[in-house]
Amino acid sequence: MSVNTRTNNITASDVQVGDTLPEFSLPITARLVVSAAIATQDFQDVHHDKAAAQAKGTPDIFMNILSTNGFVGRYLTDWAGPSSRIKNIKFNLGAPNYPGDTMVVTGEITELNEEGENTIAKIEFRGKNGMGNHVSGSALLQLGAAS
Repeated sequence: MSVNTRTNNITASDVQVGDTLPEFSLPITARLVVSAAIATQDFQDVHHDKAAAQAKGTPDIFMNILSTNGFVGRYLTDWAGPSSRIKNIKFNLGAPNYPGDTMVVTGEITELNEEGENTIAKIEFRGKNGMGNHVSGSALLQLGAAS
């Protein structure tokens, strides 16, 4: 899994409403689903036991909501840089993330607002897999201060 981690920060002068964030592709593997579920202390069998998941009517194990939230947060802060801060995030889940698929996350800046000395970017995002939208929502992201 390749990660593009920023060492510089996106500031208000770097962006405008309508800008799109770079795509982030996340291959969904059984190892990723299981390890992320364990890391979030979600021990529900549908996230690590294929036979148990199939007995409950799903074709395979699938990613849990805490993992999805973590990957969306990573997408936002990897783009904005280490001085950014997620102020608020809201999302809906759709199609499950099953092993063997890839989730592609995209985003767009829909608002820029000042909050004291800080700039807050509203970002609409979507994570799509082969079945459709896995996650869609919006986040308020405090951008780093200009140097």
